[in-house]
Amino acid sequence: MIRTSPQKNFPNRLVKIQNGLKQVISKWEPDIMSIEEAIYAQNVRIAIKLGHARGAAILAGANAKLEIFEYAPKKIKSSVTGNGRAQKEQLRYMVKNILNLPELPKSLDESDAMGAAICHLNQFKFTRRI
Repeated sequence: MIRTSPQKNFPNRLVKIQNGLKQVISKWEPDIMSIEEAIYAQNVRIAIKLGHARGAAILAGANAKLEIFEYAPKKIKSSVTGNGRAQKEQLRYMVKNILNLPELPKSLDESDAMGAAICHLNQFKFTRRI
C-alpha cells in the first residue's frame, strides 16, 4: 500500500503516489489498470485533492503504456456486492470472499482498489468475444 503523510507538502505526496505505482507496475508487469472514476465529495477541497491523486495514478499507468479502465463507484459496488449502494465494509467483506483471502483487506482503500479490479474482470468476462 502506498501511504503519504499529511505533514508532507501536497506535490511531494503526488510524486510518492506516482513513484509507488511505478514500482508496483514494474514488479507485476500488468497490461491494464482499473481505477475508480472521480467521486463527488461534499468538501470541494478534498474532491480536488483526490482528483489530483487519481491523476498521479493514471499518469503512472499511462506512462507504463497500460490500458486504463475507469468505473463509477456504484458500478464497482454493484459488480462486487450486487448492490450499487453497498457500504464500504460490505465491499471489503465481499472482496475477501471473492478472492478467498485469509483476512479482510487492511484498509478500505485496499478493498476499493481490489473491488475495481474485480469489477473490471467481471466486465471483461461479459464483454469478451470468443
